[in-house]
Formats: sequence, structure tokens, C-alpha cells
Amino acid sequence: MDPIAPLIDSLHGEGRLRVWSLVITAFGDLVQHRGGQISSARLGRLLGRVGVEPGAMRTALSRLGRDGWVESRRQGRSSLYRLSRQGLARFAPATSRIYAPPRDGPVRKWAVSVRFDANGAERVSLVPAEDAPAEPDLCVTGALERVSPAWRAAMLDTQHRAALAALARDLHALPPDPADPLDAAALRLLLIHRWRRIVLRFPDIAPELMPGDAPMADPRAEVARAYIRLIASAETWLDSSTEGLSSMPPADAGFAERFRRAKGEGA
Repeated sequence: MDPIAPLIDSLHGEGRLRVWSLVITAFGDLVQHRGGQISSARLGRLLGRVGVEPGAMRTALSRLGRDGWVESRRQGRSSLYRLSRQGLARFAPATSRIYAPPRDGPVRKWAVSVRFDANGAERVSLVPAEDAPAEPDLCVTGALERVSPAWRAAMLDTQHRAALAALARDLHALPPDPADPLDAAALRLLLIHRWRRIVLRFPDIAPELMPGDAPMADPRAEVARAYIRLIASAETWLDSSTEGLSSMPPADAGFAERFRRAKGEGA
């Protein structure tokens, strides 16, 4: 049995796959830290491993080119693709949110903030103090003494809950130690594609605020652990020069910071 089949089936089992979005995930996770450029042959090998047909990949790249996300140049019989300056400007702000490290201890200071929209409606948020929105109409910081079950339930809406449940299933199906480096690269792509869509759509909820019946208490910590397990083998595939593929440039220094807290940085 294909060891990564459950995650591939999960990817394709949620309606029509947006291949262009998967390509953007591949650039962000497997290309940018390796010189920012990938051959169509290597990208096709990676996407093919997760069930994307060559024609679908070409269509996605063509769309991304028309929309100003990527640019390409010919190299022999292959093409080299990279994010355009416009694509980088769109993508860069999301990177820090996707790969931010999990908290290494409990939140000790909280912020309750209120903002009024143009119609005068209140938007109340309860977040760790360092995550408080800029220039709220009201903000109070201090210790958190009680959170009711009703508040916790309101923190996690139906769509967010469903997305975390799908992530939990993928993590449960993730092989602990994939033997094939290509499998590790494909698994990393699938994991981050799932995580990227959650992070960019829903707010981070501190574990202390998660409802007791949430699919995951600390999704960022679980994704970080799984990702770090896959790093070495996936990077081996990017280093490889087999099957007519040229090895990619070495990883840049920033890659080591993904999901890891900088030395000396507090919680």
C-alpha cells in the first residue's frame, strides 16, 4: 500500500483541487529557501507524486503567469519557474504566520480589546497581550481568571472546527518516518498546504481558549512536530540529482527558523 495514500486521498477528496494554490504552497515551502527557482521537471515529479497530472500543472503555471504570480525562462528542454516580484510581495506576509513557532509555555498576560466598525458595531477579542490588535478603541490587559464554556465554544466556529478535524486526520495518517525522500517532500507539501489554508483563513486560538471538544488543543505545536520530523528527508530529495533532475541550491539560513523560536526569545 502507498504509505502516503491517505493524505493524497484527503487532498483530492474535498472537491475540485485548486492546483495553482498547491503550486504556491510548493514554492513557499520547498523552493524559496533553495534559491527561489525550480525546474518544471522537478515540480512535475513532486506534484505527480500527489496525484496532479502534467496537464493540470501546466494549466496552473500558465494561470499563475497570467496573474503575475510567477515568471519563467527556458533552460534546455525544461523551464525554470520562480515567483515574480509581485508574487513575492503577495506571498511574503503569510510566511511568518505559517511558520511561527508554537508557544513554549502558558500565556501569562492577556488583552481584551474592543474595536468599533463604521456602523458602530463592537468587535471584541481576547488574545495573548502580544497579539493585541494595533490601536483598538479599548484595550485592557491582565491575568485571565475565568473563561466560560460558551466563550470557548464561540472561539471555534463550524468551518474552523471542520478544518482542524481534517488536519488532525492527516496528522494521524502521517507516516512517522517515510523511507523515500520524495515521499517526505510530498508529505511536507501536503501538510503545509493544509496548514497554510487554515492559518490564512482562521485566527490562531491559544490552547488555553480552545473548547474541550476541539479536534486539536494546540494545532500549531502538532504541525511543528510533524514538520520537523520530515525536514531532513525532504531536503535530501531537494539535494538529489537522480532521474535527470539537477540538485537545488543549498538552503538559506532562514530555513532553520521555521517553527523554531529564536534563542533568547521569550514566550
